[in-house]
Amino acid sequence: MLSVVIPIFNEEDVVESLHSRLLQVLIPIGESFEVIFVNDGSSDRSEAMLDAICNSDPRFKALHFSRNFGHQAAVTAGLRAVKCQCAVVMDADLQDPPEMIVQMMERWREGFQVVYAQKQRREGPNVFLRAAYYLYYRALRKLTDVEVPPDTGDFCLMDRKVVDLLNAMPERNRYVRGLRAWLGFRQTAIMFERPARAAGQTKYSLRRLIGLAADGVLSLSKAPLRLAIYMGFFVSVASFLLGVIFAIQQITGTSRAARGWASTIVVVLFLGGVQLICIGLIGEFIGRIYDEVKQRPLYVVARSTGL
Repeated sequence: MLSVVIPIFNEEDVVESLHSRLLQVLIPIGESFEVIFVNDGSSDRSEAMLDAICNSDPRFKALHFSRNFGHQAAVTAGLRAVKCQCAVVMDADLQDPPEMIVQMMERWREGFQVVYAQKQRREGPNVFLRAAYYLYYRALRKLTDVEVPPDTGDFCLMDRKVVDLLNAMPERNRYVRGLRAWLGFRQTAIMFERPARAAGQTKYSLRRLIGLAADGVLSLSKAPLRLAIYMGFFVSVASFLLGVIFAIQQITGTSRAARGWASTIVVVLFLGGVQLICIGLIGEFIGRIYDEVKQRPLYVVARSTGL
């Protein structure tokens, strides 16, 4: 009936607590279930701990990557391995409370094909990151034609039909929550307050967060390419206004700069900056096209336990 997909990367501090809370939640539901751990190249004791859990309980299974391929690749691998009627994707750090699976199942039985968790409030001391998350999700909705729900992550329940369609998508620069929104179907939210991590430190560095944010915008929107057109119009108008200002200064004799120096410097720097920005934006899209053309696998599974 139910599959639970959980990416794992150096989570030895929470694996036992996660296992215990999953059993406390899933057994009372009264339905058959499987839990698929995806070990994303962990270098701590996570691999051995997952093998011990899987060997003691056949309902728990594990995929072990040959190295770290990233969170979105791990989610994709887990979804491709599920065999049940619906699948829940959640993080291992217990910031996605397993207890919410019960509510998700209830909404799924009501006919919703996607049930996602939406944060009312995010715990944590980093005010900058909380503000960045808030602004990013709202900017994403403005930049894309897809209604990506704000303040949502990958924590959700998806019907088998949605999982199959996600698995059929060949993209390599994956932004799962965006693809999930793009698919449509009947979707609903469950509000919750996201708690702090149960133990350990976050494995998402600032660089990875920025990369994930860029994948979200570039995989769902052409707005960055259109930005080059808008900037071209802006440069044209700004250059015209600067020309008028410099002409007035020359006529009135108020210009103190050497003849031609100010206008040359301003125009050259302005145009150079705009060109570099536009080239960088185009390069981001070309780089993603290059990734797709190479057709390399999104991840490499070294071995599996229980699958």
